[in-house]
Amino acid sequence: MSKFKYKNILLTGAAGALGNELREKLSKECKSLRISDKLKLDKIFQNEEVFKVDLSNEDEMLELTKNIDCVIHMGGQSIEGSWNNVLNSNIIGMYNLYEGCRKNNVKRVIWASSVHTVGFYPRAHNVDNKTMPRPDSNYGLSKVFGESLAQYYWDKYGIETISIRIYSCIAEPKDHRMLSTWLSYNDLKSLIKACIDSSNVQHSIIFGVSNNDSILIDNKYANHIGYKPKDNAEKFRKQIEEKTGFVDPQDSLVKTHGGYFASAGHFDD
Repeated sequence: MSKFKYKNILLTGAAGALGNELREKLSKECKSLRISDKLKLDKIFQNEEVFKVDLSNEDEMLELTKNIDCVIHMGGQSIEGSWNNVLNSNIIGMYNLYEGCRKNNVKRVIWASSVHTVGFYPRAHNVDNKTMPRPDSNYGLSKVFGESLAQYYWDKYGIETISIRIYSCIAEPKDHRMLSTWLSYNDLKSLIKACIDSSNVQHSIIFGVSNNDSILIDNKYANHIGYKPKDNAEKFRKQIEEKTGFVDPQDSLVKTHGGYFASAGHFDD
């Protein structure tokens, strides 16, 4: 029996780090879990259904979204890349996903947007869910497109979306920036559950971070989602400072929300 609000869930990018972390919990709490990636996937859990698809292929995405209630979209280009790669995965792919959802009457999309939508804001500027975009890269620009697309498909077609601006989702924070930006795997799972079960989200934007002492964002406009992070990067501060020493506030790692993405040159040069 499904424990989630939605019974039939699609998880894209299931071969990636975040998708792989989510598979077990999702499989236990929904009736049917359809997983997809452009890489080969093996079925692990009994209620999984495996698809190998290319996000840029419209027909494949239409088939992928049939008989689905809710999409958790973790697929696409996950780091900075060439414009053509970002275009195919994160812009054309995102459009194909939403068209599949529209034509197949999918009710909700939960997807991995990014801090890099607001990456050029200085670190001293606390951003919230209504802060205007300042993308820092091809990748960040594609995520701004995705958020705009989500708003459009809510306004015009009534497909609900939660855009999760993920900062640094890894097992442990590795540097000074991540003391503020870390999202633990356990908090990621709690966030996805809250996004699935929340009501009347329309198009909502929420920052994906843990309960860090030096947090840089304010999720005040996303309280209706009910996300309550528990983990805190502060417990890693001593080992990070011992490893890396003092970090100049003007260092590009910590000067902006986007870190090195904001200071890097154009990827295609």
